Amino acid sequence: MTRIIADISISLDGYVTGPDPGLLNGLGTGGEGLHTWAFSGDPEDRRIVRETTERSGAVVLGRHLFDIVDGPKGWNDESGYGAGEVGKPAFVVLTSQPPASVRTSDLDWTFVTTGVRDAVATARERARAASARSGKDLDVYVMGGGITISSALDAGLIDVLTLHLAPVVLGGGTPLFTGGVARTLTQRSVTRTSTATHISYGVPR
Repeated sequence: MTRIIADISISLDGYVTGPDPGLLNGLGTGGEGLHTWAFSGDPEDRRIVRETTERSGAVVLGRHLFDIVDGPKGWNDESGYGAGEVGKPAFVVLTSQPPASVRTSDLDWTFVTTGVRDAVATARERARAASARSGKDLDVYVMGGGITISSALDAGLIDVLTLHLAPVVLGGGTPLFTGGVARTLTQRSVTRTSTATHISYGVPR
């Protein structure tokens, strides 16, 4: 079964970037502390990175995040999605207009201009095709940014919400939640490491 999993790092005060994020500073001021866990040597952090990338059949992201990861200080062989782990999944970008060119053309990019539902549906199709090829159940990961994840949650598209709670207070930046649909989630698991608390919630449809 292909699940739709929203997966994002967040500060103690609810931000997914620090203040003043931009093309050359995608995580904003102080925001690099959000992702310390993803590059740590803690065995549990490494397990979470490995298992997430192993289960990624397709990944959804918004246009702003795409511009950052495809920008001059974005992903490369050492710092891309699942770098150093398994093969790269398909990437689906929610955007109003596809870019004129793509720097990271070695990755599998699809641009969807017809809304978050269609972006997630496209990613589900790609993940199911990857599952059939590999013989394993693969999932769709919605990696951000904050608006893309909150929009998918509000639309009832998410099965699981995974938050990587970093021990940082940013004091501003991009919030994950700014209103939206009220709902009660079901806590599924909590893993504490030396760098973060990883919390997984089931999301009622």
